[in-house]
Amino acid sequence: MPIDQAHLARLAESAYERLGDHESLVYDGRRHRSGELYHRATRVGAGLSGLGVRPGDRVVVLMANCPEVGITYQAIWRAGAVVTPVMFLVSPPELAHILVDSGARVLVTTADLMASVAAAAPHAPGLRQVVVVDELPPTAPQLPPSITVTPYAQLESAAPGAVADRDGADLAALMYTGGTTGRAKGVMLSHRNLYACSAAAHTASRVAGLTDGINRTLMPLPLLHAYGLIVTLIGWHAEEPQLAVLQRWFDPAQWLKLAVEHRVQRTTLVPSMIQMLLEQPLAEADLSEMRYVSSGAAPLAPDTRAAWQRAVPSSEILEGYGCTESGSVIATTRPGANRPGSVGTPLPGYEIEIRDDKDQALPPGAEGEICVRAQGVMAGYWNAPELTAQALGGGWLHTGDIGRFDEDGYLYLIDRKKDLILRGGFNVFPRDVEDALLGHPAVAAAGVVGRPDPRLGEEVVAFVALHPDQACGTEELLAYGKEQLSAHKYPREIRILDRLPVTSVGKLDRKALRAQVRE
Repeated sequence: MPIDQAHLARLAESAYERLGDHESLVYDGRRHRSGELYHRATRVGAGLSGLGVRPGDRVVVLMANCPEVGITYQAIWRAGAVVTPVMFLVSPPELAHILVDSGARVLVTTADLMASVAAAAPHAPGLRQVVVVDELPPTAPQLPPSITVTPYAQLESAAPGAVADRDGADLAALMYTGGTTGRAKGVMLSHRNLYACSAAAHTASRVAGLTDGINRTLMPLPLLHAYGLIVTLIGWHAEEPQLAVLQRWFDPAQWLKLAVEHRVQRTTLVPSMIQMLLEQPLAEADLSEMRYVSSGAAPLAPDTRAAWQRAVPSSEILEGYGCTESGSVIATTRPGANRPGSVGTPLPGYEIEIRDDKDQALPPGAEGEICVRAQGVMAGYWNAPELTAQALGGGWLHTGDIGRFDEDGYLYLIDRKKDLILRGGFNVFPRDVEDALLGHPAVAAAGVVGRPDPRLGEEVVAFVALHPDQACGTEELLAYGKEQLSAHKYPREIRILDRLPVTSVGKLDRKALRAQVRE
């Protein structure tokens, strides 16, 4: 790949020069042109440099979907810094952990999230600057005096600056993802990693004909998620102008209204969103221009697929597979090539092997761990050399997911990471929830598993054992979990047991807990 385009700010410049000024974004009833967004990014990039942001610095971005997310990404890369996205659902303790672990000194956010920032800030002594996109109300929570609050408009008042020199191997994004062995860990993605993944995804779409006359996309997924980030970059590879209709967050009724109003041709969803949309009057709406629905993050039930195809016969659901560590995408389905249960074939330049417990490649039909090798695969985990060595052993990413290939090279997912819960398309790792519940003084032990849910895929269920001298009810524990954890993580059901089941070697027996939630 051209070294200048492996610099993501250069990729954005190239896209603007190639496609020119055009209507490129619709958000909250307002239309934005590509020239407006690009020139705002050049000024914000210079403004960040004026705040003292230097190449290699991590800048946390904490926002719901809005135009400023993409502008800020581009601006951070222009300054040579590292995009560190954090989901707006994050709890204050989780935000504090990311701020401390990443070493970020600057955070960009919106006024509605300042309560979370204010709660996290005292526990993140390295934080020095908070940039607020919109106007703060007089009642806004106060931050420690060591932190300066700067309006986003002040950054935009800077004169456009040059793009900082960065190499393709330099870090471009630090994406925090949960882990079964502890708290969220940072996935290091270089400029080259993200360029390679986005270029491969774009090439796969072009070869499959997905870009032929398709230029209106509805985007309800969070841009601060790995997939949202890569979708932003894929747009910069386009050969013709694209229009993105952006939702602040997913709302099924609003999705339907926007899809009809803007004659949307393509959208990206997760299975739980598809389930919710099926409860809307799809058949009564004019969705005749809808061609493709990309589905990922969780398996799609055959009945759900069939129901969608009946409701929106003009469209085709294309399932895919990926993870943050791979740059977000690994495999995708081509139009007309759907196979029941398959997530498609590898992206161009992505090698996939199915391996056994001895790390030996298995033949088609055999089940084993999905391992991936590609330029889009992460550089490693932030400040975690041992975890990096385990995940990237032999130069292959060991995903921890179980799958198989058929004789024609189509990939099938058999199971997910052993304990991972997928709730509404979001990853929930039991250890994160357990650690939070153990912070309650009455809780002696905690175990968390997923329960099948027809709308969300899975729901979070916690089992706890109390200290003998403590009394506590489930309502108190539910409220505590809600306070400590992100909205997609906290358990909606808690069961109190005398003791939690353990295996013969004394480990928590999740299999026994799963059996209880299915009874």
